[in-house]
Amino acid sequence: MTTDAPTIEERATQRPPGFTHPEWARRFPWLVQGTTGRGEAARPFDLGLFAAASPAERVSGNWTALRNDTGMPRAVHAHQAHGAAVRLHHPGPPGLHVADPCDGHATSAPGVLLAVTVADCVPVFVVDPRRRAVALLHAGWRGAAQGILEAGLRVLTERMGSTASDLEVHLGPSICGSCYEVGPEVFAALGLSEPDEPVPLDLRAALADRAAAAGVPRDGLTVSDRCTLCGPGLFSHRGGRAERQVGYLGVRP
Repeated sequence: MTTDAPTIEERATQRPPGFTHPEWARRFPWLVQGTTGRGEAARPFDLGLFAAASPAERVSGNWTALRNDTGMPRAVHAHQAHGAAVRLHHPGPPGLHVADPCDGHATSAPGVLLAVTVADCVPVFVVDPRRRAVALLHAGWRGAAQGILEAGLRVLTERMGSTASDLEVHLGPSICGSCYEVGPEVFAALGLSEPDEPVPLDLRAALADRAAAAGVPRDGLTVSDRCTLCGPGLFSHRGGRAERQVGYLGVRP
C-alpha cells in the first residue's frame, strides 16, 4: 500500500448527530454529506434497519429525523451483501426507499439521499463536482476484494458521463489501521502481500490505492481521522455494538 492520502479532521454535527468533511462542506455547498454518530447514550441514533438492535419504531423515527435534518425528501438504502452491486437512483416519491440488495448507490438527482450502514466497514464517498453526480459505497474487506470501489467508479463514468480525473473520493469513519487485525487470507483476497500471522490492516489505505489505480487523482483522495473502535462517538461491531450508523450523500434539492 503506497497511497499517501491526507487525513481529514472531520467536523462534528448536531443535526443529525455525526461528522462531516469540512472542506467538502466549504467547497461544495450543493452537497449533503456525512456519517451519523451514536447520538445520546440513553437513546442511540441507531439506523440499522436490518440489525434489530433497537426498537423498530425508534429506528424508523431516526430515519425520518435524518431526512428532515438533511433537508432531503427521499432516502435510498438496501440490504447490504458485502458484494459489488451498485444501483443508480432517479427521482421518486418522498420517504425511505429500500432498494434491492446492493452495497453501493449513485445519483445526480437533487433531493435523493444515498445511505449505507456501517459499524467498522468503510463508507466510501465519491463526488464528481463538475457534473454534480455522487456515489456512496459500503466497503468491508469482502466488498473491497470483490471490487465495490471500482464498480462505483464505473457507474459514474459509464452511466453518468464522469471521468475518473474529475472525481474526488473520501474514505469515511471506519475501523483504523491500528485496530483492524485480520488474518493472511484477508490480505490475499485484497491482492496484498500476505503476512505469516494475523496483523493489522489499513483498509482505507488499500481502498485509496485502488482508487488511485482506477484513475482518481491522488490530490482528490482523503481519509477520515475517525476510528469506530478506538475513537469516540461511533458504533463498532468489533467493539460489541449491534447498532449501525449511516454514511449519507446527496445533491441538495
